[in-house]
Amino acid sequence: MKNIILSFIFLLAISLTSCSNKSKNQTSTTSEVSKEITPKEISFGVRGNCGMCKTTIEKAATNLDGVSSASWNVDQKTIVVSYDSSSMNEMSIHDAIAASGYDTEKVLGNLDAYNSLPGCCQYDHEMEMNQETKTE
Repeated sequence: MKNIILSFIFLLAISLTSCSNKSKNQTSTTSEVSKEITPKEISFGVRGNCGMCKTTIEKAATNLDGVSSASWNVDQKTIVVSYDSSSMNEMSIHDAIAASGYDTEKVLGNLDAYNSLPGCCQYDHEMEMNQETKTE
């Protein structure tokens, strides 16, 4: 009879231990899922002229891993970019746009890329850009 009682207590202890481990795993999984990445939104000036410029500028930004959206305003010469700041930084966006031939507030456009742009996209390098930079 003692062996049966000891076996029962042993099985009960194992059961309680395994249940305890399952609840710990569920708690850690829940906390990992709740850590959602909040995109950062920035706005800065980019020189350009037309709708073709808009397409090229936005594509240069959105081709970067971590950028979720980009919208360049032709009239204001300003782009608004939403990106994951944990995987990239703002200068990466400036560099990508500049590599496509367009000046940003922080980086001059690549001259070879600029010279390859269609005539309508070859902007005045003294053109005013919206100098208000917004970071959230």
